[in-house]
Amino acid sequence: MTAPFDGAKAAVFIGEQLLIYRRDNRPDIPWPDYWDFPGGGREGAETPEETLFREVHEEFGLCVGQGDVIWTQRYDAAHRPDAKVWFFVLALPASAEAEIVFGEEGQHWALMPLERVWALDPMVPSLRKRLADWVATGPSPLRNT
Repeated sequence: MTAPFDGAKAAVFIGEQLLIYRRDNRPDIPWPDYWDFPGGGREGAETPEETLFREVHEEFGLCVGQGDVIWTQRYDAAHRPDAKVWFFVLALPASAEAEIVFGEEGQHWALMPLERVWALDPMVPSLRKRLADWVATGPSPLRNT
């Protein structure tokens, strides 16, 4: 995964539920007040995994690693057609909920079953497609619960 990229996001399963958060409601950021998944922009020469793991720790206080990754895919970025981003699916045990420490970005977080995530509105549009790609082709996260 050494090709240029701008950032990384992940659907993080904690037990059988997805970790999501509501973005800040500020006009200076993309998708203000939308539901989003953990992740963000690349810093320096980070790999996609390093970007994601750092962002998950900064945003939620969770220490995640390669052993938590069950699926990954590179996509065209929604914000720029010439940019690439990585999307991951992570599976953590239900006990990880007790370790969440919400960071300084976003209004609040929630855990919810996948079925409810499909209906969230507003949600960052590209995430539904990426999540659907994983559902169609990826392994179940329930092995780690």
